[in-house]
Amino acid sequence: MILFLLIFFLIYGSMHLYAFLRIRTAFALSETYSILIGLIMIIMIFAPIIVRLSEKSGFDNFAKIMSYAGYIWMGVLFLFVSASIFIDIYRFVVYSLSLIIKKDLTFITLTPRAVFIFPFIAAVIISIYGYFEALNIVTEKIVLKTHKINGKIRIVQISDVHLGLIVREKRLEKILSKVREANPDILVSTGDLVDGQIDNLNGLSRLLKEINPPMGKFAVTGNHEYYAGLEQCLKFTEDSGFKILRNEALLINNNILIAGVDDPQIQKVNHSQNLKEDKLFNSENKGKFVLLLKHRPFVEKNSIGLFDLQLSGHVHKGQIFPFSLATKFYYPVHAGFKKLADSSYLYVSRGSGTWGPPIRFLSKPEVTLIDISNPDLHI
Repeated sequence: MILFLLIFFLIYGSMHLYAFLRIRTAFALSETYSILIGLIMIIMIFAPIIVRLSEKSGFDNFAKIMSYAGYIWMGVLFLFVSASIFIDIYRFVVYSLSLIIKKDLTFITLTPRAVFIFPFIAAVIISIYGYFEALNIVTEKIVLKTHKINGKIRIVQISDVHLGLIVREKRLEKILSKVREANPDILVSTGDLVDGQIDNLNGLSRLLKEINPPMGKFAVTGNHEYYAGLEQCLKFTEDSGFKILRNEALLINNNILIAGVDDPQIQKVNHSQNLKEDKLFNSENKGKFVLLLKHRPFVEKNSIGLFDLQLSGHVHKGQIFPFSLATKFYYPVHAGFKKLADSSYLYVSRGSGTWGPPIRFLSKPEVTLIDISNPDLHI
């Protein structure tokens, strides 16, 4: 955790330094303005920590203001730096070309002010668009055929809702509206349902509890349940009507085995990192449809062929492009549906809410509808 924070603040601080130098170069700021902007940026660097400490100390209104200011700025800054890198590449190409052909190409170069203004305008426009994209929750539909199911079962997955200071009643209602519309037999949450103090989530568990699928509601932990306080998050999830599967499996309807594992972050704390996931799928349940709930979209080699469908989240498909390029590089599957070997499938949700910036760009939030039926069934 400490290493993660060090890396995060090193990268985030470097982004602020980059933006600060861009501003100074563009506007030739005086020492007074430079100090003022520098101080504001230092506050923004540590805004995530300020938000968490303020929230835990009971300064809810201040925490909410800082949350919106700090996280919206985080999104704008990321987009600004990303756009600026493209500008820097363009400038480097022009400079290199001028050396190669030995001609003055200053007429196609950008002024220092333009180098700042163009990426900044692009970042603001994309952020405004991204705010509304984050509100536009879509339903993704998956159809799976198997002889292990006699009739037809509908599962709905929500993931990475991140209930907290930013994702509140209005966004949750949008998500639950999609769930009700799907009318599932089973509802599952694949982690990061909570991302804030439970004191600030009054009434939200009641909204979730109103959803009562006939075959039950099941959830697993994500890394943010640990960050927000594991015990209070477990209680909130249970109060919302979910059965939390913590390295355990449960047989329902005599033909569906639902297994769930804790997030690795929680396994480390509980000293259960030696858990053998494949041990959840015992031989007694051979022939049953096995649904595996797992927050992070990593697939254990020993489990392939033992489960039929793994549902995961965590990645948000990067949430804001071009960060999705990094998640695509790091995760074998960072979003969508994939058939694995031995008739096992993996589906990775883009997530239903947002973490940090209340912004999405080229990664719409989703509620996932999975229809599983026997291929011999005639509807």
